[in-house]
Parts: sequence; C-alpha cells; structure tokens
Amino acid sequence: MIQLDERQHTLACLEVWGTNRGVIRTVDLPELTAWVYSKPAGGQDGGDVHYLSVCGQAVLSRVVLADVSGHGPQVSDSAQLLHGLVREHINTWDQTEFVRELNRSFRGCVARGKYATALILGLLRETGQTAFTNAGHLPPLWYHANSKTWEWLDDDACIRNCGVEGLPVGLIQGTTYRQTLIDVQPKDILILYTDGITEAQDRFGDMLGRDRLMTWARMAPTDSPSSAGQFLLRRLTEFRQDHFTDDETIITIQKR
Repeated sequence: MIQLDERQHTLACLEVWGTNRGVIRTVDLPELTAWVYSKPAGGQDGGDVHYLSVCGQAVLSRVVLADVSGHGPQVSDSAQLLHGLVREHINTWDQTEFVRELNRSFRGCVARGKYATALILGLLRETGQTAFTNAGHLPPLWYHANSKTWEWLDDDACIRNCGVEGLPVGLIQGTTYRQTLIDVQPKDILILYTDGITEAQDRFGDMLGRDRLMTWARMAPTDSPSSAGQFLLRRLTEFRQDHFTDDETIITIQKR
C-alpha cells in the first residue's frame, strides 16, 4: 500500500531523485514543480522508472520517465542503467546523445526480451526553453494556461515546433532521436504517464484509454500539479477499483 506523502522535496544541485518502486511525492526543481505517483504491479520492483535531476549550476532541470518491459527484480539493472545515464548527462542540455546512448545500452537487453519506451523533458532556466524527446512512449497531455485548453504533446504538436521521431530504446541499433523545443509557459501543466494508466480496466474489462484520460484531465483542477495528479489518481482508483494488473505511473509537471 502506497501512503500519500505530500512533503515538499526540493532537489539540490547535482541531485538525481527517482526510483522504480512505489512512491507518491511532490518535488521542487528550478522553475518546475512535479507531482509523482508510481505503483508497481507486483512486489517492490516495477518496470516503470522515473528520475528527476538538477544540474550543477541549478539552471537545467530534467524529468525522465521510462517504461521497461517486464516486472520484478529483473528490471532493476535497467533502472540502475538509466540512473547512471541521467547522472552522466546531468549538465548536458542536448539530450539526443543521452537517448542514443540509452538505445545502445539497451541493445544488449533485447535478447533477454528487454526494451523500453522513454520520455525526456529538459528545462533551461536562463532562457525558459523546454526540450522534449520521445522514444516510442505515449504522448503527454499539455494544458495551456493562457487559453485554458488541453492537447496531446504528440507528433502534430511537435511538428508545429520542429518535428519529432524515435522508436523505443533497445529495438534498432542506430535509431535517431531528436530534441524538439516546445513553448511551455508559466502555469502550463504537462502530464506524463505509462501504459498501465491507459490500459487499466474496470471490473467489466472495459479499458480506460487515451480519450477517457483526456476527458478526466479537462475536468481536473489546474492550480497545482498535485491537485491535478490527485484528481486523476482518484478517478483511476474509482474506475479500476481493485483490478490492478500493471505498473502505473503519473507525473504532473507545472512550470512556475
């Protein structure tokens, strides 16, 4: 059972925080506040892995969410691999090499049936630029505070800014990954999640799906990432009740 923990954890310079275990926590980074919910399907070690980091000068914040195939202790090596790469690239603004290196590292895992989808977001404090890289992961939801509207941060949204491409890491050697700059404004909210959310089922076997998740997001409070995240978690719990079969992760991020 995951206990709600709303203590405000503030990341220090050169700190990497995250896990592949169950947690509910609010985390402060430079210019960002994140609310994190993660629940493994079995035991302590889940296939959903998240890390948040702050660079040495507190000007670059990064959020990484990966969904590694499989569950249990066998995915812990993958979580440690990702942690090492996040720390190695903690001061690097260009995150394309980070994802290419992640792809190369996971190539050795494919023979054992391991691959991962991943999302990487980086915010540069001095310019306000937000970098977005998607490696085969489900598209985040994006709330625009100025217009009070929601949209998917998918190919259509990214093409208007530059374009995006990329497959899950570990599948094909030499896959290219692109860093796309997106215009995230103060009070905007981004919601990252894994397929354990959209593929959750109710007691009749009805799947939640992306459309229903967007409907819930449009009903959610947007005054803080924790308010939005807790609202989605309550709706998810009411929907699936005790029918819990896959790792679940929701990360809500708001730019201050």
